[in-house]
Amino acid sequence: MGAFLWIVLVGFVAGIIARMLSPGPNNPQGFILTTVLGIAGAFLATWIGQAVGWYSPNQGAGFITATVGAVVVLFIWNRLVAARAIPDPGNRPPV
Repeated sequence: MGAFLWIVLVGFVAGIIARMLSPGPNNPQGFILTTVLGIAGAFLATWIGQAVGWYSPNQGAGFITATVGAVVVLFIWNRLVAARAIPDPGNRPPV
């Protein structure tokens, strides 16, 4: 349980930093989506790190690796939005 909470906490911070590192018009808007993408990046980094043998099964990704994972997830998000495969929730018409 501690490793899961560590991944979520590091993913949250990594998501915010990844958003600052990769500015662009297709950045996900909003606090919650940034957090979710950061956490997804931390899980991606943890999964790859455990598969390669960098981390033990009960260990989460480090801060730098989670940030790199969040940048990768954000890059994939930006490519999908640019290709119009998914809608950009931050670019909705006003109601």
